[in-house]
Amino acid sequence: MTAFDLRPTLNAPDDDPYLWLEDVEGERALDWAASQSARTLEHFDGTQFERDHDALTAIFDRLDNIPLITRRGQHLYNLWRDARNPRGLWRRTTLAAYMTADPQWEPLLDLDALAARDSEDWIWGGASVEPDKRERAVLRLSRGGSAAVAHREFDLGTLSLVADGFNLPEAKGGINWLDPDTLLLSSAFGDGMATRCGYARTVRLWKRGADPLTAPVIFETGSESLGVSGHLDRTAESERLWFIERPAFFEKIIRIGDRSGPKMQIDLPRDAWWNGFGDWLAVKPRKPWTVGGTTHAADTLIGISLSSFIAGKRDFSTLFEPGDRRSLQSFFWNDCKLIISYLVNLVPRFEMFTPGRQEWTRLALETVPTEGTVSLWPLDAERHVSNGEVLVSAQDPITPPQLFLFDLNARPLGAPVILKRHPENFDASGLAVTRHEAVATDGEMIPYTQVGPANSDGDAPLHLTAYGGFGISCLPSYNSPLGKLWLERGGTCVVANIRGGGEFGTRWHEAGRREGKRLAHDDFAAVATDLVRRGITRSRRIAAEGCSNGGLLIANMLTRYPELFGALFCAVPLIDMRRYTKLFGAGGIGEYGDPDKPEDWTFLREISAYHAATPGQPYPPILLATTKRDDRVHPGHARKTAAKLQALGYPAYFYEASAGGHGYGKNNRERAAFVALGHNFLRSAIGWRADSGR
Repeated sequence: MTAFDLRPTLNAPDDDPYLWLEDVEGERALDWAASQSARTLEHFDGTQFERDHDALTAIFDRLDNIPLITRRGQHLYNLWRDARNPRGLWRRTTLAAYMTADPQWEPLLDLDALAARDSEDWIWGGASVEPDKRERAVLRLSRGGSAAVAHREFDLGTLSLVADGFNLPEAKGGINWLDPDTLLLSSAFGDGMATRCGYARTVRLWKRGADPLTAPVIFETGSESLGVSGHLDRTAESERLWFIERPAFFEKIIRIGDRSGPKMQIDLPRDAWWNGFGDWLAVKPRKPWTVGGTTHAADTLIGISLSSFIAGKRDFSTLFEPGDRRSLQSFFWNDCKLIISYLVNLVPRFEMFTPGRQEWTRLALETVPTEGTVSLWPLDAERHVSNGEVLVSAQDPITPPQLFLFDLNARPLGAPVILKRHPENFDASGLAVTRHEAVATDGEMIPYTQVGPANSDGDAPLHLTAYGGFGISCLPSYNSPLGKLWLERGGTCVVANIRGGGEFGTRWHEAGRREGKRLAHDDFAAVATDLVRRGITRSRRIAAEGCSNGGLLIANMLTRYPELFGALFCAVPLIDMRRYTKLFGAGGIGEYGDPDKPEDWTFLREISAYHAATPGQPYPPILLATTKRDDRVHPGHARKTAAKLQALGYPAYFYEASAGGHGYGKNNRERAAFVALGHNFLRSAIGWRADSGR
């Protein structure tokens, strides 16, 4: 009888023989990761992998993909990646040019050339353009895609970096322009400037030419907080700074002040969503809030004059009321108008509110598309110059996205004007999109969307995914890789709306948070069971995939529901729930709980698949994939779990990309390789020959 090393176990969770794999750059750990990755590629990188890799790279590099844009002043800015610009080309054009079939772009920065010149693995992290003169920008450059970034000031006139400008070494955090010569610095750079999560503990006033390490601190918090930030509100009549302290992931303490620091705390619930414009404030409490003699239900959207609120008034106007399957998804301001997005049983709806001293005027945005997955967001990066123009994206699993321009000030309110159409990247003929519900263990109905052939023979090669965390809604969209590698070849794809997400508001999220996380995983298993019950497929033909929080889900399917799946792809995952707070994960305590507290470890141990794995179980084949430069979810989770599973005799494969951060690669070719490898593994493990279609 084979003697297995079972460590770590649920009864002895701290006796971990694989701690050495947490050393991200350790020679022994890197050698192990390299040999494991080579072994995985040897198994799954054959001719079909190369075909898939090339097909996906071509899709990602298409010159007719929609360039996503943000307007700053008279220009639309875009970061473009293709075969010639794998890291990206930062460029700009005008709205009039963008609306033509072949717009002319002004190149600003070639990131590939910059990386070569600096001998650095630079990945684009964004840019903050100074909003008054718009002559300078501060670039965010990441090494290998990590969350920590280096800041470099860039001259938009000479198209060159400013040698003695606002330049900052690598750290987590950011900046906000106060004027062309002054920044608010919310960065973990400097001794004692980071919280336990690695984010900024202070807000500093950084003047041009000064040493950031000696810049005066105008606001700070303790190291146990998640972090702080500050920004200038240019919609206010006089200069007003907002200071945001985040004690925990779902909590914010709001203060307003000036360049000397905060002067007043705004008396809002810590867990409320809020957004202001000028003298107006919109608030969505996460829990029932009794104020001014009125109780506002959780997820209700209410509005009030900010100056009145500061003066002590609490006569909020009710703008949106939730229902059992009616939930607010987002709200933002544009030209002193509040635009809200909500779902009614997963169907999108949009409304606009204009505040007034007596009442708020409501207008349903009925000309916005309401089929499939639809999103609205501001065209302008700077709210104080917004003019009522917003962007709209509409898509569904078999219809590519379309990008529209919508003018909220037009009267009568017309239909959005189409700007760009995404190309069709796979053959969707014969595919049907249907909606279903599975019965959860506690009787809750769990929705899921199925895409595939209209008729099933009961043996469909089925790809199943979900997320179920942080209140994030996981809505079905046009997924080119899945379409090309799965749907086009006769497979079926399913997206499940398990609890922990935000599809049905705070109630849905709370049910799958902390001690409810196990229940969210049960929801996923219920969907897999329902697909078999309905005669769509068999368990051994279900290939499940999840990333990040979804990787935790997939790892729990391995240990808790192995009989329901034929293969599992676990990407950039969170798995070791005993040590996750020590592995970049302290910011997730609000979602998962604190393993250092015995009462929290009681329920966390139930979802710590790393500890729960034991020998002799019917575990399906699993691929655990990560990136070395992921500083959000430590690569040690995937490394250690793969090592333990292999030691227990299971078919566990491991792959680690050298870069990519908390994603699938630093450029289109790497991203294509990551996805192609995962799907080639899944198809092989469930016995599906892609060339035969079955």
